[in-house]
Amino acid sequence: MTNDTTASALNAIDNALKAGKQEAHLSPTSTTVRDTLLKLQEHTYIKVFEEVEDGRGDQFRVHLEDASINRIKPVKPNFFVGSDEYQKWEKRHLPARGFGDLIVTTPQGIMTHEEAREQNLGGRLLGYVY
Repeated sequence: MTNDTTASALNAIDNALKAGKQEAHLSPTSTTVRDTLLKLQEHTYIKVFEEVEDGRGDQFRVHLEDASINRIKPVKPNFFVGSDEYQKWEKRHLPARGFGDLIVTTPQGIMTHEEAREQNLGGRLLGYVY
């Protein structure tokens, strides 16, 4: 049993991309993983994902053939980031300014660092993608 399902999901996507696979199977499912996948889909990093009920905790199937992801990784530990500290974490995890997104969980839900900055929200870093 994994303790951090979101980190496991992000690592599974990254490993599947490195191996050249057409899809990644993410198990177990959680609301946080679903919201993270919806955010990745909204920002066109992935095209399609679906939830498959297998009776053993279910799983997400993420189709990667049209994915526009170079790298996706979790940030451990999940550091708290204030609304004015995103630039420091951008420099640390993203290759260039304006290229890629930090995935942040806030009181308003999962969002990218740009959306959180616009709404003046802080939160915990879940990972990054570019």
